[in-house]
Amino acid sequence: MYLRKFSLDGTVGIVTGGGQGLGRVYCHALAEAGADIVVAEVQPDSGEETAEQVRGLGRRGLAVETDVRRSDSIERMVERTLSEFGKIDFLINNAARERVCPSADVSEEEWREVFELNLHGVMACCQAVGRHMIERKSGAIVNIASISGHVLNRGRAHASYNVSKAGVIHLTKALACEWAEHNSRVNAISPGYMATEQAKHALADPTYGPHVIPWVPMQRIGEPEELGAAAIFLVSAASSYMTGATLIIDGGYTCW
Repeated sequence: MYLRKFSLDGTVGIVTGGGQGLGRVYCHALAEAGADIVVAEVQPDSGEETAEQVRGLGRRGLAVETDVRRSDSIERMVERTLSEFGKIDFLINNAARERVCPSADVSEEEWREVFELNLHGVMACCQAVGRHMIERKSGAIVNIASISGHVLNRGRAHASYNVSKAGVIHLTKALACEWAEHNSRVNAISPGYMATEQAKHALADPTYGPHVIPWVPMQRIGEPEELGAAAIFLVSAASSYMTGATLIIDGGYTCW
């Protein structure tokens, strides 16, 4: 009985930024659990590569070139998904960007650029897909936040990223409360330091990297695959009474 609740057989989901990094990991995990996946990716080649991998797992995979900073692009993403699959059961809002720059020096353009993608893009996707879920009286949205939305990363000057991810966490709560009556759930995942290419680059910085592990109680950074099961849980029937929550997966980093 209980294991069946984690099955995603017959479901259709969209993963933004699904062509690379953690987005690709979510696509693989959700497909393995039985879902058909729409890979919404601004880089069409990497999006198609992930879609092909989804098809290799025995599920339907579709790549849709999508820029979540543009409402017309998001609308096309939704329209294409509905045209091909007829419904949207879940959305993973993964597309994001980080800018490292001292706050005294960050330009208005750089600040706006981060918010345009990390917060406005999340809201715009939630809104476009949420309308469909409200109409169907069913759906689950998972916004990918960050531990940077809960605490500051020691030695890391990226206020725009921190604040945008904090906004994602609060937006998650707001939408969860508004859409609960429509049986549409909204939750979030806040990953800690994961072994992505971006994180490896940051951790290679001798003035920063060597200090990270001592701040993690589990004394290691996470493997990207360790996030996949959380995504499955949050979009499946296993979390049917869960909304407005944020799962922090960080090896204990935010405990200290």
